[in-house]
Amino acid sequence: MEFANKELSTNKFVRFIQQIVFHRGFTTTIITLILINAILVGVETYPNIYTTYKEWFFLADYILLWIFTIEITMRFIATRPTKDFFKSSWNWFDFLIVASGHLFVGAHFITVLRILRVLRVLRAISVIPSLRRLVDALLMTIPALGNIMILMSIIFYIFAVMGTMLFAGVAPEYFGNLQLSLLTLFQVVTLESWASGVMRPIFAEVPWSWIYFVLFILVGTFIVFNLFIGVIVSNVEKANAEEEEEKSALEMKQLRTELAEMKTMLQKLTDKL
Repeated sequence: MEFANKELSTNKFVRFIQQIVFHRGFTTTIITLILINAILVGVETYPNIYTTYKEWFFLADYILLWIFTIEITMRFIATRPTKDFFKSSWNWFDFLIVASGHLFVGAHFITVLRILRVLRVLRAISVIPSLRRLVDALLMTIPALGNIMILMSIIFYIFAVMGTMLFAGVAPEYFGNLQLSLLTLFQVVTLESWASGVMRPIFAEVPWSWIYFVLFILVGTFIVFNLFIGVIVSNVEKANAEEEEEKSALEMKQLRTELAEMKTMLQKLTDKL
């Protein structure tokens, strides 16, 4: 009977923690604290302010660090079964960020470790679902981007060789050799001063050179970049769908776990009686 009462109280405590963790205000509060932490880290870059209020900055950071530690502990307790907590890469990410903060507190006079505190701002990505889905989509995009990068490399190489052959004598500072041509084409594809800085001096000497530059921009910028955007958008939609499925599966799993625990407790109580 005593064991059953202890298990019942434990389950009540877990459900209490789950009510807090899964409440909307919990996430909002953590996001607010992350923003406050980001502001404090930014203000510390002003030497006059930091030197004057150094102790206050350290105290505020210490308090925020322990709040984040308690937050992760509560999320760990709320996860059922608890071993599933570390199945999420985002939970590992949060854990390592907070652990690095404790490392800083243990050696707060080391400048390099002090810089690690700014990484806590990255926790906004793991806390805000929309940012988390975007990062997941970007990671899913990496394999597809490999093929696009190969295609873009081929296009760059072809135009770089052509540019070197055509304009090496006119603009050696831009197309004097292959590596200079590649660097120039990278500037052109970013649309950074490509007309006034690169094309027009060459255009003054070679009137038909605009065809080369316009053709490269059409192929390199509009077509290839649209491929990038298309792949990313597709993976964002896929990541959204997968997260919804995972959320539904997690809710069903938690419900089944709770029902199983209640059934076990009722059976034990029945056996005791």
